Parts: sequence; structure tokens; C-alpha cells
Amino acid sequence: MTTTVSLLRERASAARSAARVLARLSTAEKNAALARIAELLETEQAPILEANSRDLEAARTNGLDDYFVERLTLTPDRLRGIARDTRDVMTLPDPVGEVFDSRTLPNGLLIGRRRVPLGVVACIYESRPNVTVDIAVLSMKSGNASILRGGKEARHSNAALGELIQRALAGTGVPADAVQVVSDPDRAHVDELLEMNDLIDVIVPRGGAQLIDYVRRKATMPVIAHGDAVVQMYIDETIDLDVAISLVDNAKTRRYSICNAVDTLLVHRAVAPRFLGALTNHWGSKVTIIGDERARELVPNAEAATAETWTTEHLALRVGVRIVDSMTEAVEHIEQYGSHHSDAIVTENYSNAMEFLDAVDSAAVYVNASTQFTDGAQFGLGAEVGISTQKMHARGPMGLREMTSYKWTIIGRGQVRPL
Repeated sequence: MTTTVSLLRERASAARSAARVLARLSTAEKNAALARIAELLETEQAPILEANSRDLEAARTNGLDDYFVERLTLTPDRLRGIARDTRDVMTLPDPVGEVFDSRTLPNGLLIGRRRVPLGVVACIYESRPNVTVDIAVLSMKSGNASILRGGKEARHSNAALGELIQRALAGTGVPADAVQVVSDPDRAHVDELLEMNDLIDVIVPRGGAQLIDYVRRKATMPVIAHGDAVVQMYIDETIDLDVAISLVDNAKTRRYSICNAVDTLLVHRAVAPRFLGALTNHWGSKVTIIGDERARELVPNAEAATAETWTTEHLALRVGVRIVDSMTEAVEHIEQYGSHHSDAIVTENYSNAMEFLDAVDSAAVYVNASTQFTDGAQFGLGAEVGISTQKMHARGPMGLREMTSYKWTIIGRGQVRPL
């Protein structure tokens, strides 16, 4: 074990050294490495898909939930999508070196702030092997080295992707040590990483509440994370019924296994009979409705809701339904039970829409749009390192700018501070 931990620290130290080189590379040099990664994701898929099939076989043998298996799955189309996202990141402005808030003080000092990389970013994540590429790519473009420790369920997929990235970096200006993929599932690696505050600048956990809580408690460096993503949609009393049904259907069923799939529908009592009648006709038995007492009067075959219903991230074709008497009641429900991730209002009333935007304190607040857009690529960020529900410099999907800090720059002409 001592040797294993020692090797991990050596890799973190190598990432630290690589970060110093990467921070000073030109945009063209970084983009050349990204282009090579995208190319190999399209032309060398066979080893990745073979490795992924081994992970999928083990997941099914171990009886993992369907949503977990769905997140784990890679296909040729998904790999092409990851390549496309990588090229999208290439087209985005490089934040490193951007100068902002520049001004001249009365004493003649020219003072401003310049964007700089965070340094070494570690990510501990579960299931989704696409995260390996997403974080490596965003870290690289923003001048950061990355240490990527995926879950044991995706160990073969992550190892194959790590090897692909290393091949892609060969012959480019980006140091190979700038991306460290830790595919060994030994839990000791997590504890060791969480203690390396001298080498790692920030850590991003992505996964279930248990993992995120553990990292928050044990980490010795700053943590950027979100917990369970309990997502609500409020159906206002003034709606276009066809639009409302379309939005709710997409928010729940497009991909039910992602964190921004809707979990709770809050329906104004004035529109509840019409809306729920149309929704149940549209869904049939596809989605299980778990309703409060008033909702069950309108949907007799709905399951009975409990207090736990409103705090559950379902990750399945299940949705809670509560009838409310006002938007104020809906907002209060979101504040009490939500997770400040993504919440939406469906309404034809402009004043209600603006009030909802002001009142709901979430990382992403929607008006008349599906919550499934809370995604770095969909927000024009190319991809995302994670989705933060914290109130720090990064909130919502983390893209290139959120992967930077800044330093003050002060340019003078011999100024000294008076006694």
C-alpha cells in the first residue's frame, strides 16, 4: 500500500509540474492537443468500446440500477458526441490571460485583474466515463492539469480513455503529465488525494450524495460540488397546454437518469384537472405518478406521496405531483425541498415569470424551457467539469472561465506609498 500511495503522490507532483508548463502554452498549442483527442475519439473507438463492454457486463452481473448502467454506456454515437464537444471547446475563447476591471488610480497606478488557471484540478466521479474526457479537455484549454479518479464500475473504460488521451498528447506541446487518469479502484487513492492540499488546488466530486458528503468532510482543499439534484417544475395557472405537456415530457423522459431530469411537478389548482388529464393521457403507464391527496383525486392510479417524495432525486420514470394554491406556495416548496440545482416555471404570465426568476434561488432557473438544458455543452460551454450549487465563483455548469482564478496586476512608474 505504501508503494501505491507513493506512486499516486508522484503522479500528483508530476501534474503540478505540468500545470506550470501548461499555464503558459499558447491557445494554438492547447487547441492542437484537443484536435488530436477529438480525432482519436472518432478513429480509434474499438479499444474504448471493448473496454466499456467489460464494464457493462460487470455492472449487469452486479445488479446495478438501470440509470447507472445507462450513464455508464458508451456507443459510437456517444464517442462522436464527445469528440464534437471537444471541438466545440476548441472554438471557445481562451480565458487565460484575459485582463478585466482595469483602471488607473489617482496616483497613476494601472491596476487590473488577469485570469490565471487554478493549477491542479482533481475530480472524483462515478459511472460516467465521458467525464474523463470532458474534464481533461476543459482543464487543458483553461491551462490546468487534471487528476481523474473514476469509479470502479467504469475502470476499464476510463483506463482506455486515459490511454487514448496520452497517445493524443504525444508530439504536442501539452505535457503528458498534465492529464493523470487513476483507474485503480483502490479506495485508498481517494483518501490520499483528499490529503494532497500541497499539490491539488481544488477537488470536484461528481456522483451520489454519499460520495459528495464524504469528499466535503475529508478534503483538505477547496471543494466544488452539488448534492442530490431534486428538480422542480411549477405549472402556473396560465399555460399553453400543448407547450406545458411537451416541456414536462422532455424534462422527465428524454433522459431520466441525468441530474437535471424533473423530479417534482407543482401544479396550480386552477389548471390541475386540465393539465393532469392531458399529461396522464400522454404518458399512459410510461411514467409513474406519485401524488399528494389532491393530485390522487385527479389521477386515481397515482401512488401516495410521502414526505420523502419531495426530497427524492428519482433517476427513474417516476415523478412527484403536488397541487398548490399559488406561485408563492410553489416557491416555498422549492426552497424547502429543492437542492438549488435547476427549477422551472411554465407560464403565459410575464409578471409571474419574472417573479419566479427573482424568487427561486437555484443555479439554473428556467421560464418555459425544459430543465434538461442544464448542461455545459447546451449552455455554450463546450462541456462541463461539474454543476455547482454552491455560491462561490462557480455556480451551475462549470466551463472554462469557472476553471480560472485571477491575480491582480499593478503597473507603475516609480510610485511609492507615502508614510
